[in-house]
Amino acid sequence: MSHPDPNAPPDLTPIQVGEVWENPRTRERATILELPHQNPERRVVAELLARVGARVVGEHHHPAIVERFTVLDGELTVKRGGKTSILRRGEAATVEPNAWHDWWNAGDRDARVRVEVTPGERFAHMIETFFGLARLGYTDAKGMPHPLQLALCASEFADVIIFRSPPLPVQRALFGALAPLARWRGYRATYPQLSRTVLAPRA
Repeated sequence: MSHPDPNAPPDLTPIQVGEVWENPRTRERATILELPHQNPERRVVAELLARVGARVVGEHHHPAIVERFTVLDGELTVKRGGKTSILRRGEAATVEPNAWHDWWNAGDRDARVRVEVTPGERFAHMIETFFGLARLGYTDAKGMPHPLQLALCASEFADVIIFRSPPLPVQRALFGALAPLARWRGYRATYPQLSRTVLAPRA
């Protein structure tokens, strides 16, 4: 099977502060510090361990999300609006909605970064889906899902993330053409075993 089982039983384990989500492809390891239902801003907060060579899956923007990075240790290279800078310990960067950005760890040691995402509910489900696909072996070496999978994920999470490449009109045409085939072959935008953020009871 080239995708997770869409009929698998859901994982109903409540998400706990302190648990770790990991993406072996992008070399990201996130420890959850705060969940959206625990604050009025609906913010999700995590401590990200960006291992040497870590890189987010691709340059992107968030249509309605504010993302803030604060480096706790090491350094993180951040590209915002076409400008690249290095954040070191104690330094922070805020990415406003619709701002193209990218980040990676080009240093010689792991970086620890506090990441705050507001609002965070939909973002958390997107991360849970992409990280889960990577853990199960359904992405390429950079953490990007198979084109048929991506066609459905991109549509499902269009309110959360837009990738810069290929250009958006090309994405819409391509993914629109691939989506019926993807569904026919058993792909789904999300999977019950990778959807604790929406299916599991709150702790």
